[in-house]
Amino acid sequence: MYNMGEQMDELELKYLKSLSKQYPTIAAASTEIINLQAILNLPKGTEHFMTDIHGEYEQFNHVLKNGSGSVRRKIDEEFGNTLSIKDKKSLATLIYYPEEKLDIVMQEEDDNSIEDWYKITLHRLVQITKRVSSKYTRSKVRKALPKDFSYIIEELITEKAEIQDKEAYYNEIIHTIIRIGRAPEFIVALSNLIQRLVIDQLHIVGDIFDRGPGPHIILDTLCQYHSVDVQWGNHDVVWMGAASGHLACIANVIRMAARYGNLDTLEEGYGINLIPLATFALDAYKDTDCEAFAIKYNTDYDTKDLSLDMKMHKAIAILQFKLEGQLIMRRPEFAMQDRLLLEHIDYENKALVIDGVSYPMKDVDFPTINPNRPYELTPEEEQVMERLRQGFVKCEKLQKHVRFLFSKGGLYKIYNSNLLYHGCVPMDEAGNFNKVNVYGEEYSGKQLYDVLEHYARKGYYAHNNLQEKLKGQDIIWYIWAGPNSPVFGKDKMATFERYFLLDKDMHKETKNSYYRLLDNEEIINKILREFGLDESHSHIVNGHVPVELKKGETPIKCGGKLLIIDGGFSKAYQDKTGIAGYTLVVNSYGMRLVAHEPFESTEAAILRESDIFSDSIILETMSSRQKIADTEIGMELRESIHQLEELLQAYRDGILIEKGV
Repeated sequence: MYNMGEQMDELELKYLKSLSKQYPTIAAASTEIINLQAILNLPKGTEHFMTDIHGEYEQFNHVLKNGSGSVRRKIDEEFGNTLSIKDKKSLATLIYYPEEKLDIVMQEEDDNSIEDWYKITLHRLVQITKRVSSKYTRSKVRKALPKDFSYIIEELITEKAEIQDKEAYYNEIIHTIIRIGRAPEFIVALSNLIQRLVIDQLHIVGDIFDRGPGPHIILDTLCQYHSVDVQWGNHDVVWMGAASGHLACIANVIRMAARYGNLDTLEEGYGINLIPLATFALDAYKDTDCEAFAIKYNTDYDTKDLSLDMKMHKAIAILQFKLEGQLIMRRPEFAMQDRLLLEHIDYENKALVIDGVSYPMKDVDFPTINPNRPYELTPEEEQVMERLRQGFVKCEKLQKHVRFLFSKGGLYKIYNSNLLYHGCVPMDEAGNFNKVNVYGEEYSGKQLYDVLEHYARKGYYAHNNLQEKLKGQDIIWYIWAGPNSPVFGKDKMATFERYFLLDKDMHKETKNSYYRLLDNEEIINKILREFGLDESHSHIVNGHVPVELKKGETPIKCGGKLLIIDGGFSKAYQDKTGIAGYTLVVNSYGMRLVAHEPFESTEAAILRESDIFSDSIILETMSSRQKIADTEIGMELRESIHQLEELLQAYRDGILIEKGV
């Protein structure tokens, strides 16, 4: 920027002229400098990290509402021993589920007692609102206020030095709210505001989709959330590929939905018509053995659909293997020829023959596979896939959700000295970053992430260049299942083997060497440096691989430099992990890892006030409370202050003329 005594270049002058439209006078620029400088000294906002949600929308919504226990901690801080445990639980539940809890209270309380309940509750909510808003500027709080009650809430939570009898003033406001019948709406507004202010920034470290029944509900919530970013997981990426119209990704998405009894997510959640697949499966697989395609359903699954769903499951799995075979042959640079398995089936001996070794198969009853051209779709299969493709690309809700993931997400994020990614940085046994061939060029480390994301965006957005679009779509599939994909991180996806091979040794998927090197400080420091971070005070926040607490595993690696916060949000993993997920909370005082017990239900949380039991581990405590000046936002604010000071100098030197003075 412009320095005193130096000639200002044309570009700098142009920028300052643009800035002067927003700050047309010395007074305006000075006021903003003072304001921004003051903001730098406020405590940093609270960040909330969640990962591997896998469609478990009820638990997700509850953890989001309680801020991984942050709301309850604020209640404890504010009221200490002056409230009973029962009253604290009731207040917390009201903040999480205000509308539902109010319905219950209004049925239980009579007309005489409801007014007292309103009065006590409103005072308590105002106290909590004051506490959670105290570290924000008045301007930021004002922007978060609900429109209908913004003035009243601001009056209640702002100290008024000019009012002598403050208590009477505040009491009269609350009394009037109750008298005119607006207490329920005001309680809802305050509760939602508390939820909003407890968490300043939400980070989703991948895998919103698959296994659980409600990824569409989770994404509806995230699309409305005040401040969120998403680091794509492999399960997110395959849905993004499906939304782009990529047939192999579509087949994967439908197969997983069928496998976990979640076809309703596609049909009802997104309105995607699966009748073409059902009709085809009933015909082509009517007399076929589908035992290998059992459904892993939960208690909500309607078993009357079981026979049809197993046929659809098998039909879409065979389509997936064919489509993936075509892709692997189309992209030899992906080096995945070992996944071309259909051509190795010995139908006569019911076996898979690889390098002369014969592996017995459970099932070789594949009426749509031509052994001479195993990856070729039948005309009926082509028609089914085209109709499914149309369903995915024309689904407005899915397209909205995927555009959100592209706009708010990426394969990694650097935020406040934390490196966030879902899977791993692919490396060899010695800790050297793997070099990966991406369309003729080799990439590794951060560059690999960047080029894969670049092509993924092309796969969705490059409508005017179909060749580039297909290259991007194929990369999206590679990110989902490729051996050197940062978000997959295994040597193979053994889907075929798990369905068909009796030899369980063939089911194994070997994790990338990264996972065996997580406690090697030299390697972790190398990764941090690769992404431009200072290894002395930075962390990696990782998802993807469930931490099996019941086996003694720990999410804290390398002395706390790396945190794997996938603890089993998905019910499908909870028997394995022993808990129901980890979340991470980072505030101005330090870092707190929270381990969650399984969530019973929203109904139980409301009726019995049963919060999720959360066990907190304090990972790091700051020697002094972190300020906004210490954050990414602080860097941006300091740059803005510098620019405004240049503008101020330009006004004083007469280079620019104040307007309206």
